[in-house]
Amino acid sequence: MDVLIYLVPMALTLGLLGLVAFLWSMKTGQFDDLDGAAWRAIMDDDDAQRHAVKEPPPLAPPPKPAE
Repeated sequence: MDVLIYLVPMALTLGLLGLVAFLWSMKTGQFDDLDGAAWRAIMDDDDAQRHAVKEPPPLAPPPKPAE
């Protein structure tokens, strides 16, 4: 029974820490986009690369004139 003197405050402290962490995550917007991560997990990377706009290769420097 003496162990309850230690366990009850420890349980209350851990519960309070969990509540503070949850409220912090709500305040910073961690739960704003719940569907985005799910779609990114199943989206095929090859399709994204295929549809990406490709930049033209860089131009070569002009040749130096002969002396």
